[in-house]
Amino acid sequence: MALDQMANQMRTTQIVTTSEQVSVSSAPIWVEHVLGNPEAPVTVLEYGDYECPYCAAAAPVLRKLIDSSDGAVRLVFRNFPLFEVHAHALIAALAAESTAEAGPEPFWKMHKLLFEKQDRLTDRDLRLYAEHAGGDPDLAVGEAAQRFADKVRADYAAGIEAGVEGTPTLYINDSAYSGRIDLGALQRATGLSGRYAPSIRHPR
Repeated sequence: MALDQMANQMRTTQIVTTSEQVSVSSAPIWVEHVLGNPEAPVTVLEYGDYECPYCAAAAPVLRKLIDSSDGAVRLVFRNFPLFEVHAHALIAALAAESTAEAGPEPFWKMHKLLFEKQDRLTDRDLRLYAEHAGGDPDLAVGEAAQRFADKVRADYAAGIEAGVEGTPTLYINDSAYSGRIDLGALQRATGLSGRYAPSIRHPR
C-alpha cells in the first residue's frame, strides 16, 4: 500500500470519530512498546510523532523518568504521526515498527535514534538507523515496511478515540496529563515525589 493511500485512510479515521467518551485503556490489538518494568503500577502512555520537535525534547525526559522510578513507572509509546505537517512522520513510524521485529531493545534504540536525528529521515537514513539499532534495514522502508502499516493505523485510531489532537500527548494511568514535560513535574504527577500534581485531568 502506498504512503498516500495510508495517509488517506488515516484522514478518514480522523473524520469519522465518535463523540462518545472512550477509555484510554482500549488498546490496539498489537503488542505495546513498553520501556521499563512491565509490571510497574504507574503507566505513562505517550502518543508521539518522530518528526515532532516537542516529542524529541520530551524523549530524554521520559527516559530519565523511567530510569529514576526504581521500577514504579513504565512508558508505553504509540504512534501518532502528524502526516499533514510532517512529511517523514509516517515512514519514520513504519521504520520504527520494523525494528520491533527484532525485539524490544532494537525498537527502543531506533526510537531514540529517530528523535536524535529527526532532521534526517530519508529512506537511506532510516535504513542506516534500523541496521545500527539491530533491526533489518530491508524491512525499514519501501514496500516491505507496509506490513507495519496496520500497527501505525491502530495506534493512530486509538489516539483519535482518546481525544489526542497533537504531540506529544501523555496519559498517566488513563488520565490526561497537561502539565509541563520536565522531570520534576512528571515525578510529582506519577507519585514519585509522594503526591500527584493538580494538572491531571480526565479525557473528554
